[in-house]
Amino acid sequence: MNVDGRPCRTIWPGDDGVTVCVIDQRRLPHEFVTRRLRTLDEAVFAIADMMVRGAPLIGATAAFGVALGLRADPSDEGLRHAVTRLVASRPTAVNLAWAAHAVAAAVGGLPAAQRFEAAMREALRICEDDVASCQRNGEHGADLLEQLSAGDRPLQVLTHCNAGWLAAVDWGTALAPVYQLQRRGRAVHVWVDETRPRNQGASLTAWELGQQGIAHTVIADNAGGHLMQQGKVDVCIVGADRVAANGDVCNKIGTYLKALAAFDNGVPFYAALPHSTIDWQMPEGRSIRIEERDPEEVHTIVGLDGSGALSRVRLTPPGSAAANYAFDVTPARLVRGVITERGVGAASRAGLLDLYPSRAQTQPR
Repeated sequence: MNVDGRPCRTIWPGDDGVTVCVIDQRRLPHEFVTRRLRTLDEAVFAIADMMVRGAPLIGATAAFGVALGLRADPSDEGLRHAVTRLVASRPTAVNLAWAAHAVAAAVGGLPAAQRFEAAMREALRICEDDVASCQRNGEHGADLLEQLSAGDRPLQVLTHCNAGWLAAVDWGTALAPVYQLQRRGRAVHVWVDETRPRNQGASLTAWELGQQGIAHTVIADNAGGHLMQQGKVDVCIVGADRVAANGDVCNKIGTYLKALAAFDNGVPFYAALPHSTIDWQMPEGRSIRIEERDPEEVHTIVGLDGSGALSRVRLTPPGSAAANYAFDVTPARLVRGVITERGVGAASRAGLLDLYPSRAQTQPR
């Protein structure tokens, strides 16, 4: 995707061959800043502090994080330490653990002296696989959206949080079909939930849609149901941080409420995701561990002040408690289908296995 008209990815190897570069998404939409990760500690911090976020990108960062850890300590203990630190940095998105363990498996049998370079190669492979998966996801999703298009009127898409290219290595998940639809010359408009408390919709989704020249409108999180009642939403597409084996979808907090409103108003609700987001060992969504983040993210908000500087201000009264649940689970019965690189399938155990039949033997009992 583009930044100021130039192609860009969210993560890439440094030109020195021993560091990794990322976009510091905490600074968007007001500043476009890139950072260089040099150590395991810096990779862990980038994930935990949401410098990078979005399940596919977290996975890619974790893969490179293992490599950075092995550069400092290529021993078996160093490998175990790197994987453990990264997996603990954010608990909900399954891509993180999947990618870290994939790198560990790729280098575990190698001599210590070869592990760093082999880990970097595996991390690059994971990145390229993510790009290809998201692009195919977009093509299948665009085919679906074209079926929902009504004449010359722009298709009205509602999304929640950020599941565009900033959440992946490129293309994204929920927004990949929108980008493909734009390439096909189809008119589309996106309703963008602000997504409190981190405001990933208002700050990230709106920014990247603007960079791509796609019409969009930012709305308060609670406005989605009203828009659906008014017939102003044709389809809801969200991403996912973890999908259980029965099709339950875990995504950014507030997704469940959008699914309920969509179900009540007959609006099709889809989750778009790569294969790495499906947790075949998780039988159902209620077993997913929901991350609870710092209450200060609810108490405060960051924006530009009158002087044009980034400032943090408090929203809540002193002494008020705040709870900050980062994700919720949407039951599969509310999900019309899942959009993947293999095509569109039912949000059910049978539907997922139709897309990935080789996974039948890994199903939880």
